[in-house]
Amino acid sequence: MTSPAPSNPAPARPAALNSAGLAKNDYKGLPSTLCPGCGHDSISSRIIDAAYALGLRPHMVLKLSGIGCSSKSPAYFLNGSHGINTVHGRMPSVTTGALLAQRGHTAIAVSGDGDTGSIGIGQFKHAVRRNVPMVYIIENNGVYGLTKGQFSATADQGQTLKYIGTNDLPALDLCAEAILAGAGFVARSFAGDAKQVTELLKAALSYKGIAVLDIISPCVTFNNHDESTKSYGYGKAHEVPIHDITFVPEFDEIRVDYEPGEVLSVRLHDGPTVQLRKLGRDYDPRSRLSALALLEGARHGGELLTGLLYLDETRPTLLDTQHVHDTPLALLPEALTRPSPQSLADVMRQFG
Repeated sequence: MTSPAPSNPAPARPAALNSAGLAKNDYKGLPSTLCPGCGHDSISSRIIDAAYALGLRPHMVLKLSGIGCSSKSPAYFLNGSHGINTVHGRMPSVTTGALLAQRGHTAIAVSGDGDTGSIGIGQFKHAVRRNVPMVYIIENNGVYGLTKGQFSATADQGQTLKYIGTNDLPALDLCAEAILAGAGFVARSFAGDAKQVTELLKAALSYKGIAVLDIISPCVTFNNHDESTKSYGYGKAHEVPIHDITFVPEFDEIRVDYEPGEVLSVRLHDGPTVQLRKLGRDYDPRSRLSALALLEGARHGGELLTGLLYLDETRPTLLDTQHVHDTPLALLPEALTRPSPQSLADVMRQFG
């Protein structure tokens, strides 16, 4: 007897391609080495989702980070992008230099609450002040997870950890710091809120200027106690979205006044809009004073407010204020970047 011929397997379904002609897998990175369940991995997945949806070309993306658990994240998304892991707290300076040389690239910078709020606070504030055009993601868990869970600058005052003791210092609010320094796009989210994180990332990637996203990202090893404002339990129980946010690539109408339950559409520089639907709170993200008051009220009320806190598109970027050439400096011909022998001789004659 002859064996029956094997049935032909069903053909594999082709992967859906985006506007760049790429599949979702083209935006993935290496397997994560972070603790299973780490909020940072969820954020990496959301970056993949947003980049795929927007049709970013990976070779036109710069990934930058400093030191810490959060700074390992760029290895886990957009494997075909350029990546620089910098010195602790110095990522903003390297990003500034990279964008001055390659202004056509999109910069996705991932930092942590220690990398940004402690050793890097000066670098952070000046990158915001200069309006370096980058997406600045803070993966905020309130501890130094890479060095066994010491308190960071965003840790809750009065919080006690078994091997560390009690934190006697007030927490630093990095969103408030960003607003005070002049950032035009400031948002806070929770790693467990996948939809909101994705929509905020889409809007941030389309914003012209520095976009600061402070994402509460629980450390499952050292700081996942329910009494911590950086834990999954606290985030799930206390998250209060100030609006439902949707990023819209195309639009027909801009509405500038809205009632509870209606939609506020805010147009970004290159055409797309961010739509904000009120969820019962009277709040306009275009008011700097209202954003600061909202953050202070949330701190006193024990709320984890999430969403787009502040939006202003009137400030020029660093590339504009420094009159950087439209052609990336790295691509300018040597004739325009290297002084000629005659020009050097003229300079030397001035000192003769």
